[in-house]
Order: sequence, then C-alpha cells, then structure tokens
Amino acid sequence: MRETPHFVLVHGAGHGAWCWYKIRSLMETSGHLVTCLDLKGAGIDPSDPNTIFTLEDYDQPLANFLSNLPQNEKVILVGHSAGGLSLTNAIHRFPHKIHMAIYVAANMLKHGFSTDQDIKDGQPGLSSYGNVSEIEYGMGPDQPPTSVIMKEQFQRQIMYNMSPKEDAILASMLLRPAPVRAFSGARFVGGPDVDRVPRVYIKTVHDRVFKLEQQDALIKRWPPLKVFVLESDHSPFFSAPSELFAFLVEAAASVKCV
Repeated sequence: MRETPHFVLVHGAGHGAWCWYKIRSLMETSGHLVTCLDLKGAGIDPSDPNTIFTLEDYDQPLANFLSNLPQNEKVILVGHSAGGLSLTNAIHRFPHKIHMAIYVAANMLKHGFSTDQDIKDGQPGLSSYGNVSEIEYGMGPDQPPTSVIMKEQFQRQIMYNMSPKEDAILASMLLRPAPVRAFSGARFVGGPDVDRVPRVYIKTVHDRVFKLEQQDALIKRWPPLKVFVLESDHSPFFSAPSELFAFLVEAAASVKCV
C-alpha cells in the first residue's frame, strides 16, 4: 500500500460527491489522498434514478474505481448513511482492494435487507414526522416506487438539524431523488474474506434519520473493530467536519494506514 492512505468517500441517498467538500478540504490540506465519487444517478452523474433497479447498477462507479486500482493498492472506504450498503457490497466483492471500511451513521447490515429484522434495524424510521417524501413511480402507478426524495421543508429539521444554514441550503439545491429499488433489493451472500476487512463505525448521537438505537443494533449484530461517537446530526460532514476528519484519521492509524 502507498505510504499516504487513500480515502474514498461514498455519499448516502440523494447526495453526491459534493457533500464531502469540507472533509476533502481538510484531508488535502493535511496531505491525505482523497477521492469523492458520484454513484449512478447521484451528483453530476447523468443517469435517471428511476431507471436504476439494483445496487450493483447503482454502485457501478465504485466498482469501476476499485477494479482499476493498481494491483497492490488498497483504499480506505468511508460510507455515509445508505452509502453503508455500497461499502458492504464492496467488501463482499472487492475485499482485496479495501484496507478498511468506515461507516458514518451508516447502514452496516452484513447480508443487506434479508430479514424483517434487517428492515427494522437498517431503514430510516421517519413516520413520526408525517409525509416527508416525494415518491416517483417511474414504471407506472401500479408498480413499486422507483425513486424518493425528502421534501425540502423537512430536510433541515431531519437531516441537517445541527448543520450550518448555508450547508442545508446548498444541499436543498443539490439533492436528487434516490433509486429506492436499488436499496430495498440489496442482499449480500457472504464471501470468504468479508470479515477480514477491518470495519469502524462512527455513531451520530443526535441523528434524526438513522436513530441511535438502530446504529447500536447494527454494531451489536456485526461488531466493528472500533466505535467512535460524534455529537452531531445525521450529516457530520456539515455539522462536525473537524471532529469527523479527526476520527477518520485516527481510525486509519489504528490499522497502521498512516
């Protein structure tokens, strides 16, 4: 592995590479190598999220990136929220390319949504806020929905409740509908090396999307190497960037990545 660790940052549902701009700046200023990816239908990727039906399709940009790494190079994957599904998918498919996986307020289901308990632990529970989502039925009204986005009037209250107002406004201008079928159909068959990739979890204490009890349940079910705790909302890349950056570097150092 290169002397300087290579962090690859994976966004959550509806977000894009843009959401990591503070973390990228901190990392590059400190001399770390960092890549921020847009998954399919996210950020500036031109794909229509209503045409993305599988996690493999949605994750194709990450798969392409990992496949094209030099033979002996490994990276540190960092995934936020639903980006945790993309990390777990990568661990199953490319364990030899991943030095560590860091889950930030993220879905960390070893086998995806395979059981009712997986759904309880891994899907955001937002019903207490009312009807918060705009849903699209790209295959017709008699078919399951194809994409979903949180209504703008709820975004600050739920996702960015401790974040600077300017970041919440920026996000409201850049969020895109997320390919809901790709997430709900995510299921993983354990590869022989899946548990050989070190994992770290970063909890977000004041999270209104991915409740603390859900995060704790995932940690208990598939214990990571280390757990960090952030006093932040669901979006620490906005609300606590310096603290998040410090945890990412410390996590990497714990397995001698730095």
